[in-house]
Amino acid sequence: MNILDPQGPVAAAEKVILIDSIAIMLAIVLPTIAAIFAFAYWFRHSNPRAFYWPDWEYSGRLELVVWSIPALTVILLGGVAWIGAHQLDPARPVQGTGPGVTVQVVSLDWKWLFIYPDQRVASLNSLTVPIGSPLHLQLTSGSVMNVFFIPSLGSMIYTMNGMVTRLELRADEVGDLQGLSAHFSGDGFPDMLFDVHVVSQTQFDDWASGASKSSQALDRKTYGELIKQSVPKDKPVYNLTDPLLFHDIATQMIPPGPGPELTTNLARPKADTGGGGKDAR
Repeated sequence: MNILDPQGPVAAAEKVILIDSIAIMLAIVLPTIAAIFAFAYWFRHSNPRAFYWPDWEYSGRLELVVWSIPALTVILLGGVAWIGAHQLDPARPVQGTGPGVTVQVVSLDWKWLFIYPDQRVASLNSLTVPIGSPLHLQLTSGSVMNVFFIPSLGSMIYTMNGMVTRLELRADEVGDLQGLSAHFSGDGFPDMLFDVHVVSQTQFDDWASGASKSSQALDRKTYGELIKQSVPKDKPVYNLTDPLLFHDIATQMIPPGPGPELTTNLARPKADTGGGGKDAR
């Protein structure tokens, strides 16, 4: 999860903004630090050439320097951030080399549900995407507000119950990445991670075909179990039998989860007194 190792165009652009912003700030910070040491050395007690003006009150030229340089720096820094923020609008389409893939994302307590409406499949805590294809993410929450973030692909974005946010991404290198929740949501928050598998288009088609044959169906009944607070260790795939499931979650036709007020009731298996197991969530 290295933001300085971008695997897509959005993350690469964010890296440029980050480095440019640091460089602009260093243009003020480094001379200021150097001036501190220079003043301390020049006006030391043992320097007979140092002078002191007890009646000095005001210098227009000095005030111009003191205020103009920081003001210009703030304007430049704000301009870089403002232009970059508009260019990286989460809903702005990202061009790609393959067919676009729509993924409906639902944040739960404490897990991520990924629904592929076109492929009629779904997965838990595992996002599989083809390399080079535009990713059209539609995000909502089945419980409390959360934040979806894949550092190597960029664009942290909120998920909220009762509404849908959009995020456009693209992955440019085959490999395994990791995503996370970037907003505290209760006891299971530290474990609310998910895998991101970037594969070729052929491998993605094979994965979707295999997932569609899964014996586990994703419908309202299955979702009713997923919405319960838990930290699952498995990453199952589902055959999507209810194509309107995401719509019903986002429009609150399916009531949201209980939220963090019940986090103390999170079930934890008891330790194996025989020494063969460990206490785990």
